[in-house]
Amino acid sequence: MQDPKTAPHIETVRVAISGVVQGVGYRHATVRRAHLLGATGWVQNLPDGTVEAVVQGTPDQVDHMLEWLRRGPPGADVKEVTTSREYTDKRYIRFEQL
Repeated sequence: MQDPKTAPHIETVRVAISGVVQGVGYRHATVRRAHLLGATGWVQNLPDGTVEAVVQGTPDQVDHMLEWLRRGPPGADVKEVTTSREYTDKRYIRFEQL
């Protein structure tokens, strides 16, 4: 078991992304970015044309993911990103596309 004094603080944030974010490789690119940063969670398309994600990681990992989600991959035109902090004991082991 990890020593609580050395265990990293983990944050979980739910994110809603709107704009031109479906049909442009947004989810796939999000998974690749999360793997690069070591963040965990998931990303999915919603029927209303938005993308939803849950990002979990250290504060630095989460900040970097949020910064990237505001831009997205080439071809995306992100109009709005809304976030809400989640308080959960659930720990994701990888980042995946749902």
